[in-house]
Amino acid sequence: MMMYSNRNRKIKPAAGWLTGIAILSLFTACEKAIDLNLDNVKPVIVIDGGVNDLNEVQVVRISTTYSFTEANKFNGLAGAKVVLTGSDGTTVNYTEKTTGIYNSPKFKGKPGTTYKLTVNAQGKTYTATSTMPQKVILNLLTFKELTVANKTRKYVAVIYDDPPGIENWYHSIVRFKGKVEFDVATDDRFNDGNKVNDVIFYDLSKDMVPGDTVAVEFQCVDKAVHRYFFSLGQNLSETQPVSPANPPSNFDNNALGVFSAYTTSSRKALFR
Repeated sequence: MMMYSNRNRKIKPAAGWLTGIAILSLFTACEKAIDLNLDNVKPVIVIDGGVNDLNEVQVVRISTTYSFTEANKFNGLAGAKVVLTGSDGTTVNYTEKTTGIYNSPKFKGKPGTTYKLTVNAQGKTYTATSTMPQKVILNLLTFKELTVANKTRKYVAVIYDDPPGIENWYHSIVRFKGKVEFDVATDDRFNDGNKVNDVIFYDLSKDMVPGDTVAVEFQCVDKAVHRYFFSLGQNLSETQPVSPANPPSNFDNNALGVFSAYTTSSRKALFR
């Protein structure tokens, strides 16, 4: 199972998707029955972890993929050793809270610091590094209405001041009733140094009624993490379908998932 950064949305590994597409191709190309073995795919480790600039428990989730025919689930991996080290001399040991969920003591990450996450599991070592960017504050949320084909849709927009002369990568997460509904990865290629008003193209009106609260978490991430979430978004897109593939992980040793050192700024607004 591949997991989403904060980390409620789950998707099956691309291996399963690709097999499913192969089956559709076979059925549409001819009528000959072909028996494919979908259950004997070797499990792959999935590591999903983040370190932010809030003084809180930081969490790493470790799981393994599962066969195509199994229900979507968190297949937690027990007994791993998880250690975080920082370029500022930080060393943090994680403890297993529940199966596959590893928690740190409370601590606060520092912008400009490069963090390395090391996971020892099932006799193998996996590492990933991520540098925490400088913080950009989410100033305000607003709402936009757009009408397409005589149907009006409502969206939330994030407003922030992009720092000039610096490459910035962002990851915005939309929550409703505490549940992650949507996320999007963006950058400042066309907005460097500007006051930005970015619409998040998730139709709020299909889930929400006036008076409901929408929350957006605005993360500043590094380039590799942005690439991961952008790729993940392309895989899940309904309007711009692409051939499914696992997003490019920043872990070595063929692990799936992502490790992100990020700053975070959040806002809430009443839907109207």
